[in-house]
Amino acid sequence: MAETLKKGTRVTGADREKLAGDLKKRYAAGESIRALAASTGRSYGFIHRILSESGVALRGRGGATRGKSKR
Repeated sequence: MAETLKKGTRVTGADREKLAGDLKKRYAAGESIRALAASTGRSYGFIHRILSESGVALRGRGGATRGKSKR
């Protein structure tokens, strides 16, 4: 499904729900939003919006985080 979408086309109704379900499963399995965007040819913002609309709890940003300094 995701591979058949052309960049910039509107995705509505049943197609949007099907895409959201597919993206939701892949995101839950550990794929990043950027990876999903690259594989579908859609933007980061589009994928983020679809996931948010479908009620997915988005993961925090990766990488090292600074803790409180111990003074």
